[in-house]
Amino acid sequence: MTETQENSSSSLSGTDAAIRQAVRDRLPSTIADLSQLVRLPSVSWNSFDPENVVKSAEAVAELARGTGIFDTVEIKRAAIEDTETLGRPAVLAKRAAKNGRPTILLYAHHDVQPPGNAADWDTPPFEPTVKGDRLYGRGAADDKAGVMAHIGAIRALTDAVGADLDLGIALFVEGEEESGSLSFSNFLVDNREALQADTIVVADSNNWDTETPALTVGLRGNVKFTLTVSTLAHASHSGMFGGAVPDSMLATIRLLSTLWNEDGSVAVDGLTTYDGETPDYDEEQLRQEAGILEGVTPIGRGSILSRIWGQPSITVTGIDAPSTDAASNTLAPTTSVVLSIRIAPGQNAEDALQAVEAHLRAHAPFGAHISLAKFELGNPFLVDTSGESVRAAKQAMADAWGVEPVELGIGGSIPFIADLVREFPNAEILVTGVEDPDSRAHSPNESLHLGVFEKSLLAEALLLGRMNAQTSGE
Repeated sequence: MTETQENSSSSLSGTDAAIRQAVRDRLPSTIADLSQLVRLPSVSWNSFDPENVVKSAEAVAELARGTGIFDTVEIKRAAIEDTETLGRPAVLAKRAAKNGRPTILLYAHHDVQPPGNAADWDTPPFEPTVKGDRLYGRGAADDKAGVMAHIGAIRALTDAVGADLDLGIALFVEGEEESGSLSFSNFLVDNREALQADTIVVADSNNWDTETPALTVGLRGNVKFTLTVSTLAHASHSGMFGGAVPDSMLATIRLLSTLWNEDGSVAVDGLTTYDGETPDYDEEQLRQEAGILEGVTPIGRGSILSRIWGQPSITVTGIDAPSTDAASNTLAPTTSVVLSIRIAPGQNAEDALQAVEAHLRAHAPFGAHISLAKFELGNPFLVDTSGESVRAAKQAMADAWGVEPVELGIGGSIPFIADLVREFPNAEILVTGVEDPDSRAHSPNESLHLGVFEKSLLAEALLLGRMNAQTSGE
């Protein structure tokens, strides 16, 4: 047992000990409930059956009702911004605080990424499968485990304190995070009173490894759009005109190549960096966790984590072009690509978009026509780590895991956090998670480490238990 574990064990209150026992006792049923959620293919993309997202929302609502603590449990939708179209269904549950206790808002999402090619999975993506200490399946980690961490923590808290539960709790489980959270902003406005809280927990991030918890304190923002490059009014024969006529694929390749320096770092003026401290993390760890092939070198400059947490990146995530099987001897008139730009903490997403667009227009080769469409923007986020909720969360993590947590930056983005900051400026926001570097969220063979899940669930339950003993404003 480590010194931290000894100190934690010796300082456990009666409530803490009861919560710890309740988490342990209920863990098998919590994992079973998680497995049932994983079986629902709740992909929120428009090209997938929306009824599966509805069924997933209904299942989450039933789990919330089953806790027995909420005054109201509703499935709600809001309009997608600047439209009359309703977004995917979300679950909103609320219980009012009593006796001067604070209120905490627990966020997660029940929608998932598409499974991709089933042949790339070792097990069926929507058939939860336990192998060793991991549960495999799409959404097993991202983010149905986040949903069940909230439900499991609430169950453990009620087991431990019974009728003495005075903490105000709002549960918000979104249904379209993986498709851009397009109705999120309106949902906050429509339900501001029900969502109002002193502390917000966003359970949708990583831990440092399977033995070390993390509180995410920095997130890159994102700018995503479709770039279309056109050079011809119609397709032409590559033999007849090749060598004199610039096809759109050539122009696209030449234009895209201007976005990076020789070392792979971003070469767009106006994209900024954030100079923050990073823990030790060597190239070998990067190669192992990212699956870099032998002989392939990392890109960028500076410390590895600064490249991921504090510097911009640009990735081509999709391309519309003739397939290799259907290729003909033709000069393509138009080519479209999807660009995903991650921006450093401290930069505004609108400013970043303007910088990238200006670069593309200035570097378009051969006079190619370019257009940008289908924009998704999300600002980066930095946590104010001076608040009491941050300290309480770190202590709960240390007590649950037996080691001190790491303050983590994340190269990915959670764009809606900027909406939470805007609507609830006085709330402390905690970004936690149940994932680890081997979870492979969004990828084939996504999985949840069950030991990490138990410790993450316990940490949240301890935080809830301690907040239940606080007076609001402490």
